[in-house]
Amino acid sequence: MSAEVCRETAEHPRLLKLSSALFYAGSSFLITVVNKTVLTSFRFPSYLFLGIGQMITTIVVLYLAKKSNTVKFPDFDRSVVLKMFPLPLLYVGNHVTGLASTKKLSLPMFTVLRKFTILMTMILEAYLLRKTFSRRIICSVVTIVFGAMVAASSDLAFDVEAYTFILVNDAFTAATGVYTKKKLGDQSLGKYGVLFYNALIIVLPTLLASAFTGDLHKALSFEDWSDVAFISCFLLSCFMGFVLMYSIVLCSYYNSALMTTVVGALKNVAVAYIGIFVGGDYMFSWINFLGLSICMSGGLVYSYLTFNSSQPPGNKAEGTQEQKIFIPEDLSRKD
Repeated sequence: MSAEVCRETAEHPRLLKLSSALFYAGSSFLITVVNKTVLTSFRFPSYLFLGIGQMITTIVVLYLAKKSNTVKFPDFDRSVVLKMFPLPLLYVGNHVTGLASTKKLSLPMFTVLRKFTILMTMILEAYLLRKTFSRRIICSVVTIVFGAMVAASSDLAFDVEAYTFILVNDAFTAATGVYTKKKLGDQSLGKYGVLFYNALIIVLPTLLASAFTGDLHKALSFEDWSDVAFISCFLLSCFMGFVLMYSIVLCSYYNSALMTTVVGALKNVAVAYIGIFVGGDYMFSWINFLGLSICMSGGLVYSYLTFNSSQPPGNKAEGTQEQKIFIPEDLSRKD
């Protein structure tokens, strides 16, 4: 499976790889800012309800596109659930913890701690796909993680709950990226089928969870539903949720799970520094700012090395030695 995925990725035109990566970067940047505005600036109390709105938007848009023959994907049957598992569970975990951490963390710290996703994705690709990585790639990852740790060590707004949410979100994001790439290898579903059924399977359980916990009541009782500015931002966030998920699937389809993670890291360079001035919840300190800069520098180097690869990042043949990450044979999974 992994060899087939890598071969298909290498065959895609460079223009499609680059354009899908830029599309994902732009979508990820916009939705982070919009979500931060809704959850922090307007103090909307329910990140779960916002996630439900994004899921419903994805379902409606793709359903109408299918009915108008704009896109094609198979009709629902019982086998779809088995084909999609465990991606919907990973997706909802990624979605909910991502919105929760966006609400509780300043944008700079959010983007710094998201860098741990790169390390987690690398480990998962080594575990599931048997990939190896050059020493330069590993060094850049170490730089990213070191910078994140420096920044986190002096975060004046440290919150245990917020840090837990973001680190769990990193794990969900890494797993979602790797499994999305694997599911895209199933030609019977296609990229639109993966996106549509992913949202369809999880929207009702998420809605029930929201109602059971009282989260739905808090969202519906929010006092600014009559505010045109808030409604505009909320609807934009819902639509951008669909755009983001589509851009992730597209980037993973034309590139790799690790490349998608790298693009997210590159996007975070802009978000982190803009976040110092936007959101109003960043507490400045020189050590924290130094950690941010180290982390972002490592991200830029990592992105440069990856984008200049003519082959998938994990399989690039270089003059330098590759550092292999070994997995014990009795614990390994077969593709």
